[in-house]
Amino acid sequence: MRLKEKTVVVTGAAGGMGSATVRRLLEEGANVLATDLHDNMYKDGAMEGSLHLVEADLTDENQVKEVVDAAIEVFGGIDCLVNVAGMAQPARPVEDIPTSFWEKIMTVNTTSVFYTCREVAPLMKKQGSGVIINVASIAAERARPGLSAYIASKGAVVSFTKALAIELACDGIRVNAINPGPSDTGMLGEFTGAVVDASKRDEFKESVPLGELVEPIDIANAVVFLCSDESRMTTGAVFNIDGGRGL
Repeated sequence: MRLKEKTVVVTGAAGGMGSATVRRLLEEGANVLATDLHDNMYKDGAMEGSLHLVEADLTDENQVKEVVDAAIEVFGGIDCLVNVAGMAQPARPVEDIPTSFWEKIMTVNTTSVFYTCREVAPLMKKQGSGVIINVASIAAERARPGLSAYIASKGAVVSFTKALAIELACDGIRVNAINPGPSDTGMLGEFTGAVVDASKRDEFKESVPLGELVEPIDIANAVVFLCSDESRMTTGAVFNIDGGRGL
């Protein structure tokens, strides 16, 4: 119960990584406010623990404020913010990327992170402690053709994370990033624009030196560590949970 009595806000909570993260946080005793754009979060009742659900569009700064206000109202504060929410880019040449898509992916992957961090910063400053974890992508370190918009959005998240880490350190707030590698979630197919069958899955596996896709639980375990006091001297770090893909 490493996170007993801690309150954690998790964005993108309906996705593969998000739901695994919520489950692990609950297992470690945290109070969790889970938020996502989708209205079908956990309707099967599979989650057990101190959990509160909020449907929200995090590209709307007013709705971001409502999420933070809900966490304060229900749990009395926020100890950790975990930004998992994001979208993929179907591989395509830069000349084929519409301006509308560029603006959308930057808003979803980057601006929403800015909104949530901006909203929790005053609260964490007031209490003199806090943890922020932003999920980016190993593609920000090792680029792949056809993903320029996605890579730009995630690269910005990494840079923003480092900037916040140095800015907020004097307030006792730690800020770190996680770069997942190819992950066994629904988003994998979004990068290819097609259903990922067994042969395509094997191709992804072969691109990972450890020979396996990253599982959502791998990211969730990293989140638990970074939220816990075990990582008390870790800030401005970028954890590559990628099986060596970035090497």
